[in-house]
Amino acid sequence: MVHLLKPALGGALLTVHLTPRASRTRLGKAEADAAGQPRLKAWVNAPPADGAANCALIELMADALDLPKCDIEIRRGLTDRTKTLFIEGDPEAIARRLKKVLG
Repeated sequence: MVHLLKPALGGALLTVHLTPRASRTRLGKAEADAAGQPRLKAWVNAPPADGAANCALIELMADALDLPKCDIEIRRGLTDRTKTLFIEGDPEAIARRLKKVLG
């Protein structure tokens, strides 16, 4: 799953395709978008209104990676389904945690 992450200053970037109003909150598998770029699929049961889905995504990722919510922020795509998350920390450690979560 290292290919999903892009190293950035102080952490790593992760592209996520988010589906709000899902029946349950969960992470999916990695897939390629139309341009062939890797992204992680995620579903949250929160609606997209008032940033609820964004907050739910941050909570989901924080729980999955066993990180505090303050270490994860949305850098791009606040109002889009495709979002770029910045995850603070060592990119290799983040990659190991993500690989463990995704199997």
